[in-house]
Amino acid sequence: MRSASIAFALGAIAAALPAAGAEEPLWEAGIGMAALSFPDYRGSDRSQAYLLPAPYFVYRGEFLKADRHGIRGILFNTDRIDLNLSVGASLPVESDEMPARAGMPDLDPSIELGPSLDITLWRRADRTARLDLRLPVRGAVTVSSDPRYIGVQFFPHLNVDVHDPFGMSGWNLGLLAGPVFTDARYNRHYYSVEPRFVTPDRPAYDARGGFAGTQFLAALSRRFPKFWVGGFARYDTLRGATFEESPLVTSKRYAAAGIGISWIFGQSSRKVQVDALGERPQ
Repeated sequence: MRSASIAFALGAIAAALPAAGAEEPLWEAGIGMAALSFPDYRGSDRSQAYLLPAPYFVYRGEFLKADRHGIRGILFNTDRIDLNLSVGASLPVESDEMPARAGMPDLDPSIELGPSLDITLWRRADRTARLDLRLPVRGAVTVSSDPRYIGVQFFPHLNVDVHDPFGMSGWNLGLLAGPVFTDARYNRHYYSVEPRFVTPDRPAYDARGGFAGTQFLAALSRRFPKFWVGGFARYDTLRGATFEESPLVTSKRYAAAGIGISWIFGQSSRKVQVDALGERPQ
């Protein structure tokens, strides 16, 4: 599950964008390899490196999309406002491998699901650049033999997409930044310490809901005729987070990065009209 989650995280960012006004296949599929580095969770000082299979899949449907923004079900769509189905995931954590969590239960992987209201604030006339305000709200459930609801995350952020950035023909740049908010139940799952898990170095702690730090991400990719290359870098800060004093927060900075290459082995014969940012016209 950890490997699948990380591969999905890269695949969610990794999708090619076409030339302006192009006809592109309804779907494309490929496989490759990705080198990634991820901390165990936001606030952990323990990172791990992975070399993993990297799936590549793009679907340019009217009501369902799989692209550089992840897997999205389009619930409502106008020229400026989209209501999408937003999906996310988190990694499992083996507590005995982390001194701060030693003796505590492992953290199961989770899947997050909920709506996202996406508002286009500005778009270049040739549709090669766009600024969006995105407002995803997702509920999280553990992926285990006994699934549990573990709370809600709200991540309002600004997102910039640019085709051919800085004169780099064929490349696509994505930037996003915004605050993260989580409810008390979500934060207790990751950051609370119950009395039975208290040690001399780990006092009891009851996490509250509220501000959960700020996230920044940059992604760069390019689609060649037979393969795709791309990478991303993510930085989080937990300064000011309601749970930053938790003994389970061992770092108030979070960095992750990855680079991958995928060979594209299949595509549909059906073509659809898309703009430079990969969107189908209204």
